[in-house]
Amino acid sequence: MVSQPSTPPHFTVGDREAEAAAAEAEAAEGGRGTWKHAAFHVATTIATPAAYAPLPFALASLGWPLGVTSLVGATLATWYSSLLIASLWRWNGKKQVTYRHLAQSIFGSWGYWSVAFFQQVASLGNNIAIQIAAGSSLKAIYKYYQKDGTLKLQHFIVFFGAFELLLSQLPDIHSLRWVNAICTFCTIGFAGTTIGVTIYNGKEIDRETVSYSLQGSSSSKVFKAFNALGAIAFSFGDAMLPEIQHTLREPARMNMYKGVSAAYTIILLSYWQLAFCGYWAFGSDVEPYILASLTNPDWTIIMANILAGIQIAGCFQIYCRPTYGYFEDRMLHDKHPSRFPFSDRLIRLILTSVYMVVITLVAAAMPFFGDFVSICGAVGFTPLDFVFPAIAFLKAGRMPKNSKLRLFIRAFNLAIATWFSVVAVLGCIGAVRFIAEDIKAYKFFHDM
Repeated sequence: MVSQPSTPPHFTVGDREAEAAAAEAEAAEGGRGTWKHAAFHVATTIATPAAYAPLPFALASLGWPLGVTSLVGATLATWYSSLLIASLWRWNGKKQVTYRHLAQSIFGSWGYWSVAFFQQVASLGNNIAIQIAAGSSLKAIYKYYQKDGTLKLQHFIVFFGAFELLLSQLPDIHSLRWVNAICTFCTIGFAGTTIGVTIYNGKEIDRETVSYSLQGSSSSKVFKAFNALGAIAFSFGDAMLPEIQHTLREPARMNMYKGVSAAYTIILLSYWQLAFCGYWAFGSDVEPYILASLTNPDWTIIMANILAGIQIAGCFQIYCRPTYGYFEDRMLHDKHPSRFPFSDRLIRLILTSVYMVVITLVAAAMPFFGDFVSICGAVGFTPLDFVFPAIAFLKAGRMPKNSKLRLFIRAFNLAIATWFSVVAVLGCIGAVRFIAEDIKAYKFFHDM
């Protein structure tokens, strides 16, 4: 039996009543999305260019055997973990509309605040990383048409931030469904274009000059490997599964199973091919962001950058919603998005503006894309996407009746939780080291 969770500390009576009322109103309303909408949302949050463009570099830091094993293992583990989270829908007869409330229903107040912390780290770190990626893509497009242009990376990061501020005025995740549908097709287009151009560039290179040996000193190789594990964890990050499942119509559990599986089909067709082709083409010299390694034909590289920018715009919106929701639950008068009075719209505009200013400022000041990818994956996504689902499923008592199968699932889940806890620590160590090195090597607001 799971004990009734206590209320998270530091909540006032008003906070508790407001959040409970908001949750009840949302639960009563019910979702309207189909499994296709779930696939769009999941694919947009996971299969973003900012997530799989660093994968060839991660493989180059691990080498072929360990790199392939890590990528395939992470793919299967996170797909399994996503299905576990989907299976916990209404596990106790009640509808948990956010990741925080799902954790609270299983683990109590410490679960609520733990998930809230990791979700914020994942959301903030992800959006800083992908804003840098978006700025890099926009700058590449600009430089193609204006080779002597004076605009820097920071200008494009600001432009992207202003656009995201406009999209942030859309009320909820469901209102983004068509945006994310476009983003999903851009994901496929980006993957196909980038894979094709990567193979083309790889064939033009003298293959005898391509090296697959690990670069650097012994200690450098170790820290690069740690960093790569964090980058791979980041590439499968999806800290929003319960929020996405809440937007689905019944049977929500089955719709989520289908949506997750459809999204992972897209992931398999993009992640593995791009990672393997990128490492094959450029070997140990591949850049942290694969587009930076491509040289020709120019028009296809520009097309890939355009598709990347569009897709990233939708992913950013999914990941800023937990932060928006946390503050809106406490500050808005009417929680129903279709009935926002003017005062609440003004509050929303102020909140989203503050958020965008902070994210944009950090991204512009420290545009170290690969480092943010790794630390975000290690500290934010690994606990939420690998460790928590495995433990929560066991704690919730959703085990099969067959004793042998039950024993296998328990051992398998504990193995996943233990291994990826180690990955989180190692990835964090590697990322912190490289951030410290980059801060020494570059000035703030460096034009990368």
